[in-house]
Amino acid sequence: MAANKTNSFKMIWKSEINLDGLNKYPEYLGSFLGIKFTDWNENSLTATMPVNEKTRQPFGILHGGASVVLAETVGTFASSLVIDTNEFVCVGLDINANHLRPVSTGEVRGVCSPIHLGQKTHVWDIRIFNDQDKIVCISRFTVAIIDKR
Repeated sequence: MAANKTNSFKMIWKSEINLDGLNKYPEYLGSFLGIKFTDWNENSLTATMPVNEKTRQPFGILHGGASVVLAETVGTFASSLVIDTNEFVCVGLDINANHLRPVSTGEVRGVCSPIHLGQKTHVWDIRIFNDQDKIVCISRFTVAIIDKR
């Protein structure tokens, strides 16, 4: 059986992750939508987002753009946790999302794992699940690592 490349990474984080610290950032789009970091392990970071009036589209289901905000938020934070933020910043370069199942209530959970961690780019796999652990969205997010100005 071939090894899954996303599971072949050793501990990728520069240090232990403080979830309370990640959740105390000043107001930004993710906090406005209720995104909260909830878990991490040696090679993944997890955040949740409520499915409510802020994240549903007019027809009552989770807006695809809200799923993309969740994916980009957890991916950007993940990149920031594996670089030296005194020298570099991470910015979104490309994102793709396949919306597979509608969600109208509850909460969704985005699990972000690395595909590639290079010096100038990171590529993340973000899988978003509903309350029943069914996948609702798969996203691939590319982050550019640029010099801090």
